[in-house]
This record gives sequence, structure tokens and C-alpha cells, in this order.
Amino acid sequence: MPRALLLENIDPVAVELLTSAGFDVESQKGALDEADLIAALDGIDLLGIRSKTQVTADVLAHRPQLTAVGAFCIGVNQIDLPAAAAAGVAVFNAPYSNTRSVVELAIAEIISLARRLTDRDRALHAGVWDKSATGSHEIRGRTLGIVGYGNIGSQLSVLAESLGMRVLYYDLDEKLALGNAEVCRSLEELLERAETVTLHVDGRAGNAGLFGAEQFARMRPRSLFLNLSRGFLVDHEALRDHILSGHIAGAAVDVFPEEPKKQGDEFTSVLRGLPNVILTPHVGGSTQEAQYDIGRFVAGKLADYTRAGTTTLSVSLPAVALHGSSAARFALLHRNVPGVLARVDALVGEHGLNVDGQVLATRGELGYVVTDVNGELPPALLAALAGLPETVRLLTFPPPA
Repeated sequence: MPRALLLENIDPVAVELLTSAGFDVESQKGALDEADLIAALDGIDLLGIRSKTQVTADVLAHRPQLTAVGAFCIGVNQIDLPAAAAAGVAVFNAPYSNTRSVVELAIAEIISLARRLTDRDRALHAGVWDKSATGSHEIRGRTLGIVGYGNIGSQLSVLAESLGMRVLYYDLDEKLALGNAEVCRSLEELLERAETVTLHVDGRAGNAGLFGAEQFARMRPRSLFLNLSRGFLVDHEALRDHILSGHIAGAAVDVFPEEPKKQGDEFTSVLRGLPNVILTPHVGGSTQEAQYDIGRFVAGKLADYTRAGTTTLSVSLPAVALHGSSAARFALLHRNVPGVLARVDALVGEHGLNVDGQVLATRGELGYVVTDVNGELPPALLAALAGLPETVRLLTFPPPA
């Protein structure tokens, strides 16, 4: 029986789906460091992680039997994607499932910061009755600047506008404005015009250090700042300095450059204890609804890959989905050079089979072809396919029920 290992407290629905797909599933609550992960992957076919476990090239090199990794979250910067592709490991994530949860948290934090609810809460818990409107504002009529107008940023745009905010956005790629949102042609333009700035960019290496002292200084005096995106985007020392100086009136941070590995570990940050600063432990997508949807979505992608070779929405392999059924199916991940498909089909014919259905897709240096044939797959054919000099990984699938 193939085996799956799920780390970081992935929703039980993933266990149910993978078990029903024929996997022996082990589930653990915490993340693992590199050495422990290599040891834990002995005999494991599928790995499920969230944001803290790092799947490095060394991990992949030590465990060549691993066929797929599911990132039960949005980001995949914790996985060495080029190494995964080169090893023929399919990687899937959940780019949409927790969008609403992140957006709702951003809206809640914008309102809380504008009303200085954190300060009011702390004062009252300390026994101080401070009933005052000083420093408390409505968000209606104020200008929100969204850096990164993808799935989360664009949905936040719609909700913020429905609450009466003016919306600006900046993105490296051309994006269609939703509602009355207005595009800014540079980050500097957005910072100079917005009263609240929120980051929603991806985890590409080029975004590291995106926001530092220069960007905070360019923001409007007494503006608000949020980062629910990636921890390595922001210089927290610079943010602290601008909060203490009063230039930034409040901030909400959900992600950090270094985060504890497991529940109960100590959290350290220069942002602790600052006035009107909301710190949350990377819970932007951590609602029960989102975690259920993520578990169902990613586990479904892993099951589809292992049952039929489907790679739709994979972030490491070419996207292929071959519909229909036949007597047998195989998938060949190969180096993307001319003539491979012709050799595959010639081998099929040499072994007395016809191709009933076939789909080929390429991505960069890789090609991926899924082929249905009209009879059982002879061991000699499989050996010949595996022995092609271009072959990276050969997969076979049971006949349809």
C-alpha cells in the first residue's frame, strides 16, 4: 500500500480523502527540520506540508521514491521547485481556498487599527476607562493602497470599496481593476497617496526586502501598514522605528522572517509591545472553513495525480489532464527534446498496443505525456520506456474500475 505523510496539523478531510484513494496515511502536528524530514520520508510516496517545513533539494535527493508534495497553503517558496521538477516530483498548492479568510482578517485589522481598538482593549483590561474619540477614525472615505493585486488583493479591493474606501493598487503585472479601483504606475505613487498600505505579493525571491526604511518614510504621516503576505518582505526594525516616531500610526503583521516551528514555542520580535500594533501568528488563512477547503482541494489534486496522472494546477510539472478511460494508462515525464513522443508511440506499437488517448504538455526543460492504450502494459514496454535516455520518471496507473 502506498504511504502518505501529512505534517503541520493538516485538516482531517485530507486524511479521509487520501485513505479512500488507497493510501496508508500518517499525520503529525508539527513541522520537521531537514534531517528529521529525510528520516521520516523513508518509504513515503506523498508528502503534505504547510508553510514551515522546508522541502530542499537535499531532501528530494535523499528520497527519490517521493512522487508528489502537497503544499496545504498558498505559498510554495518553502519547496525547491526547480529541484522538484528535475526529480519528477509533482507539487500542488491551494492558490484560492483561503483567499476569503485572509481578506476578512485584513478588513478586521484595518478597522481595528483605525479605531485604535488594541489600545482601548489593553487600557480597559488594565482597569483604565479611556472613553475618547482621539485618534479614532472611520475607514469610510479613506484611501487603501494594495500592493499585489492577485487573488487576495483583488478580493480585498472589492470588499474595501463596499465599505466606502477609495482603493489604489500596484502590481508588477497588468491587472484589470475591479469596481472603481485605480491602478498606480509605481510603488512610490501608491505610498504617497494611500492612507493605509497592505501587502499581498507572492513569495518570489525578488520580493525579499521589498519594504524597508525608504518605503516607510515615503508613506503619508500617520498612515497604517499591514503585512499578511510574506515575512521576508519587511524590515521590522525600520517598521518599529517609524511606529515609535509616530510616522506610522499603526500596523498589523501576520507573517515574520523567522517563525516558531510548533505550538507553544517562544515568539520573539522587535514589534512586541508597540502601541496600536496587531501581531497574529500566521493565521491569515487559518479559519476552519479555509483549512477544510484547503485539505479537500490539495488532497484531491494528489489523489487525481496518483490515480490518473492529472497535473492540472501543478506548480512544478506541465499541466495535463487526459479524460476518458481505457484498458491501461501510463505517464512519462521526460526531458523536453524533439522526438520523444514519436519514440513512445513507436514502442507502444512494437508491443502490439494501440494508443486510445494521449495528451502532451511541456514546461521549460520538461515534457509530460499521458497515454491510454487498449491492453495491459507488458513489463518489456515499461522497461523500454523507463530506459529512454530522456526519461525522468515513469508512472503507471491501475485500469479504471
